[in-house]
Amino acid sequence: MDPHRLVLIRSGTTRLPRRIGSGYLVAPRLVLTAGHVLRDDESGACWEQIQVSVGHPGLGETLRTGAKLIWSHPQDLDVALLLTHDEVDVPGSVRWGHPVESAPLRYEGLGFPMASGEDGRDAEHLRGVLPPLSCGVRGLYVLDQEHSPDRRDDGRKAWAGASGTAVFCEDHLVGVVIHDDLSYGNRRLRALPAHRFVREQGFEAILRRYSGGPPHITEMGAVLPTARPEGERSSAERETERLLWSVLGGRSSYAVHARALVRRLGYDAPNSHEPSMSDFAALVASHPRALPTLSSTLASALTGDDERARLTDVLTRARAGGLCLLLALDECERLLDLLGGICKKHPALIPRAAREALRYAWLPDTLSRPHLRADDLEPVVEHLESLSDSEPVPECTPPVPALLRLVECVAAALGREAGAELRAWSDQVATRTGIHPAALAERRTDAGRWAARQSSPLARVIVDLSRASTAPHESYHCRILLTRADGTHTSLHDAESAPRTSEEVARRIREAVEIVADELGSTATPHATVLLARDSLHLPVDEWNPGAPNEFVPDQPIGAEFCVTLSCPEMSDLVKSREREHRRRWEGGHTAAALVVDDERVTRPRLRRLLQTTHRDANRVVLHGPPEQRDALLELCLALGVPVVLWDRDAECSADAAALHPLDPTGPLADLPERVRVFRATAFDEPETLQARPALVWEGHQPPPRPASLILQDPPEGDNAS
Repeated sequence: MDPHRLVLIRSGTTRLPRRIGSGYLVAPRLVLTAGHVLRDDESGACWEQIQVSVGHPGLGETLRTGAKLIWSHPQDLDVALLLTHDEVDVPGSVRWGHPVESAPLRYEGLGFPMASGEDGRDAEHLRGVLPPLSCGVRGLYVLDQEHSPDRRDDGRKAWAGASGTAVFCEDHLVGVVIHDDLSYGNRRLRALPAHRFVREQGFEAILRRYSGGPPHITEMGAVLPTARPEGERSSAERETERLLWSVLGGRSSYAVHARALVRRLGYDAPNSHEPSMSDFAALVASHPRALPTLSSTLASALTGDDERARLTDVLTRARAGGLCLLLALDECERLLDLLGGICKKHPALIPRAAREALRYAWLPDTLSRPHLRADDLEPVVEHLESLSDSEPVPECTPPVPALLRLVECVAAALGREAGAELRAWSDQVATRTGIHPAALAERRTDAGRWAARQSSPLARVIVDLSRASTAPHESYHCRILLTRADGTHTSLHDAESAPRTSEEVARRIREAVEIVADELGSTATPHATVLLARDSLHLPVDEWNPGAPNEFVPDQPIGAEFCVTLSCPEMSDLVKSREREHRRRWEGGHTAAALVVDDERVTRPRLRRLLQTTHRDANRVVLHGPPEQRDALLELCLALGVPVVLWDRDAECSADAAALHPLDPTGPLADLPERVRVFRATAFDEPETLQARPALVWEGHQPPPRPASLILQDPPEGDNAS
């Protein structure tokens, strides 16, 4: 990889750059990049102007020139070649590579992600591991980043601009970055392999013309790791060697285990291969599943109880220190295969089991959705490997991983026969890792009780929303509960608790509502209640737009998609009699007349008198009038226990009351939230017809549960817990 060949690409109109991407000079005047960097997403056409800067900005002057698209892939693979207007040449040439073995390779690249700067981009040195086997039907390489940016507060992608980065393994160009992987947060990128486009006839012809010859691809594999000099070795390598000595030191057969592990990890090694303990430690430290895989062959060779206990202790300490994951390679592959079949047959089962069996764990976002795709399983498994279920275990035995608890619940839900393979898998992992049989049996019993219990169906989504006062932009903290008809509830815990934009909050609410809708069926419209402080009741949460749910259905605000109402539990903390009055007004039934406040002369004392005398049983107030009057009267209504309050956010005076008439604000109370939803949907599609912006406080017979703050036990590295 030559930093002098790095290219920054800006594409757009003649007046305004619209896209920033990365590229690499693969021949004089010839820049390799991702195709979407050059295209308008809406029209699909190439932007009319493309400007490039060739060279690393930190290593001297860069050459700025124009460029034009000279080649794109005939089968629409996301790759392209640019021809620069001016002559650009640097010493050396590009070597092309194709990883053909299964062992992970180290990779690196240079790009210009947004996280490295705003308008003036800095070059970022991407580096990490490329596992060749982690690719699906699309055949894209996975790039696991060693260093990754946090999510941006403004909702924009931190990796935007890295597309087009050339990926190198052992100084061979093996692919081009084309997108990030949302299932893994910001830790994983995807790259198009070079062997999928280098041999294309048009590509070969252009390379032959501008570089003097056709591209040649070298098949390559990972180099077996060896120990570095003592002063350069990492703390992980030194600690791994110490742990290996504790279970392998002095064993004449350790080379046999080393050769077996080398082959299992995908390296090619002769039968005579006998690494030193330092070299062996370097190998084990380089792969998070190496030590668990080694232990699966060691466990059968260790006959004494002391040796077996020492191996269990090594595995427990290595996982706690972040030196390895829980599962061996074959265990992980088997579990992904079993769970993948379950995702296809019962896509809602695994997320439901995780939410209910692991209520106090920080779950990945994918488990907070109604369905789990097989493609999202791998990050879910990796996340749960690092967590314990926090339940007691027999003394001096390792904790039970949250992953095993989840697997037992899924197996119990499937039934005795269908879940037998999952239970056998749990037995194998528990035996290898030294988990006490009694601890696993207790989780299995709990799972059976959970599966046998007929849960009350989910009824509503509760969203606790608060402003993020320290965030630089308008953003919010949001916690979500799924409530059931019997009063119980389940929390949706975020793996990421950083402030969210209104669009991100809306997406989270929509995903939660989809979970509830799955259990409600087609008989009812889902309902989300947003808990707000009294100084935030003006927030137009129902108007927040999460974007289109898919490529076919157009976008709309969440308040048009499902019922969104407001609640102010803070008022109950401030007014002790409020809950009593709240219950009394509901118990008066739906026959009490609604109180309509459409006179700007109504003061707070007068409204208090009305609500305590002639409208003592009123459970609904419709507020018209100017904003200052509405705000003061709204708080009074809530303090006096009025459970339903409706107003128009856009109203400037009492004369604007007519804008709410199509809603029939004093009509039947039971379906008022649904009428408001329909009104919002129509107003969004036909703003010239309906111009009101209705806001609705709707507090049911029982106060909504509030998401409680959790006391966390050592959250995994990288998680942000508030």
